[in-house]
Amino acid sequence: MVLVLRSIVWTRGIGLLLVLGVFAVEGACAAEEASARAALPRRAVSRDQAVRVDAWVEHELPRLLEIYRDLHAHPELSLEEERTARIVAKFLGQRGYRVESGIGGHGVLGVLENGDGPTLLIRGDMDGLPVTEATGLPFASRVRTMNADGVSVGTMHACGHDVHTTNLLGTAQLLASLQGSWQGTVVILAQPAEELGRGALMMIEDGLFDRIPLPDHGIALHVAGELPSGRIGFVSGWAAANVDSVDITIHGRGGHGARPHQTNDPIVTAAHVISALQTIVSRRVDPSESAVVTVGSIHGGTKSNVIPDEVELALTVRSYTDEVRHQLLDGIREITRETCEAFGCPRPPDIAVRENNTPAMYNDPALVAHGVEVFRAFLGEGNVQAVAATMTGEDFGRYTRRAGFPTFLYRLGSVEPSRWQAAEEGGEPLPSLHSSHFVPDAEATLQVGLRSMGRLALSLLGER
Repeated sequence: MVLVLRSIVWTRGIGLLLVLGVFAVEGACAAEEASARAALPRRAVSRDQAVRVDAWVEHELPRLLEIYRDLHAHPELSLEEERTARIVAKFLGQRGYRVESGIGGHGVLGVLENGDGPTLLIRGDMDGLPVTEATGLPFASRVRTMNADGVSVGTMHACGHDVHTTNLLGTAQLLASLQGSWQGTVVILAQPAEELGRGALMMIEDGLFDRIPLPDHGIALHVAGELPSGRIGFVSGWAAANVDSVDITIHGRGGHGARPHQTNDPIVTAAHVISALQTIVSRRVDPSESAVVTVGSIHGGTKSNVIPDEVELALTVRSYTDEVRHQLLDGIREITRETCEAFGCPRPPDIAVRENNTPAMYNDPALVAHGVEVFRAFLGEGNVQAVAATMTGEDFGRYTRRAGFPTFLYRLGSVEPSRWQAAEEGGEPLPSLHSSHFVPDAEATLQVGLRSMGRLALSLLGER
């Protein structure tokens, strides 16, 4: 762990307060220590501000829906978000933001300085998925793109990043329109390559935090395919997992399938490795912790009567804390090597943990509690609910890991309510995120997204 001097703050009546921030690419304490950092006061949104937010949303929503439909019809894969980035940069520039493009690929940064006060980072992701859309929408994507392997694939916003980008732009415009009611600095971050788990790291490594004041808070949202529009879900604490990918090659000695005694069969060895790996979570990890070890791919051999020379396994490994993460990865290495040795493999297995891991995301509990209070003030208590943390990945957590400021990503209900109710009563299951049939209830979803994000942003900025 490396400690980095963050700032020196003069506190009236107390004296000189030295605030240390934590830089830790690995180490869950970076996220947890951000919670302990002295945060600027968070305030309630005034009635006048709430009225102005709602009036603005009602007036501007039709135009923002046009932007949403355009983005939905023109998705771009991770690392290819050129058109989307141009739209974002032009939109922000026309509304008075200082704009920088091409950060970490196609990342876009917009900064609006409005006097002394807190700095608030608001992030949205832009990339689509290699999914052929089957929604039947009049503005459905018909885009086909060459992927990294040179294969033509359908491309779709199947994870709601079109909603996220539209909501980001709308919130940016809203705050620019209401500059007379707040002070501080707003940082708008349009991030590429979230689906690869690389976009945040790419922007950070391209000097993101050298280009902006260090944020006091960071906020974001993600559509929820399991919640109806009009509701918000939240998780306090660990909200998304460390995501690691592990590639294993087990070496044997191939030969004829009718003469297995003359070979060293890597398929049999692989079968024992796969079974033994399941004991890591069930027998090594504390039952109160969350952990996943999944073997998602196994490849070996070409014919039924040929024993191959090697078998390849591909694993996904999920955890929240770095302690459990290292426990899982060390267990995979130990079990694989010892099993291969026990089965007499001619050489040790190759075990590679890919470098582009996604760190776990930690929602600052105090910031979450504040956000929930803001949301319930206009949605009602029943429409703002605690939801379960997931073992999926979300690289928004990387910003906290690097710079040590508290963050909060909440879940925005996106399912048309009658469709959600029918599914709850045993009707047709709802399409999940990443499904070719995923369709958000766009107007209602964006309305709540803008009203909630606008209110939360104003509550975290200084009052004018």
